[in-house]
Amino acid sequence: MKPFLTILSAPSGTGKSTICRQLVKKRTDVFQSISSTTRLPRPGEKSGKDYYFLTVDEFKAKIQAQEFLEWATVHGEYYGTSRQVIEDLLEKGIYPLLAIDVQGAASIKKKMPDAVLIFLAPPSIESLKIRLEKRKDAEADRIKRLADSRDEILAAKNYDYVVVNDDLEKAVSQIDSIITAEKLKVSRQDLSKLLPAYT
Repeated sequence: MKPFLTILSAPSGTGKSTICRQLVKKRTDVFQSISSTTRLPRPGEKSGKDYYFLTVDEFKAKIQAQEFLEWATVHGEYYGTSRQVIEDLLEKGIYPLLAIDVQGAASIKKKMPDAVLIFLAPPSIESLKIRLEKRKDAEADRIKRLADSRDEILAAKNYDYVVVNDDLEKAVSQIDSIITAEKLKVSRQDLSKLLPAYT
């Protein structure tokens, strides 16, 4: 069975990072790939664990070297996914999990049509606003992220699945079930190996 890439996108403050961590703990076949970004680390974040934090010049050099599977500017900062990391994981039979923006997801889907796109939605815009206010980002940054959330939510129509994060445990369970169901799709099976006498 050929492994596939799972992409999780969501407006800022919806809980995608927390859900990714929970999924990796729950599933031994899934590995979260870390993106690169030019934004500053938030309190407690570490380079190589949460993101690869790069300068703008470092990021642009990687763009020139075509090291990214996708890259985009989001909320005024650069974000990108290493092509080599994803290819290595898939080659090893591991299911990469990516938490990236809607632009990046659309770009990867064109290059990798078998990727599974899951949109994580907040219960409401009001709940999203409250979550963003609890974060220690600058006020201007929070306002921009909330404004951008409208376009991000509208992009959900381009995804394979939508999960509403109104309960963390339920959302993790639903995404876990999606990955399992996708692994069991007939289109992902080598039926000649499963049923050699009949194919």
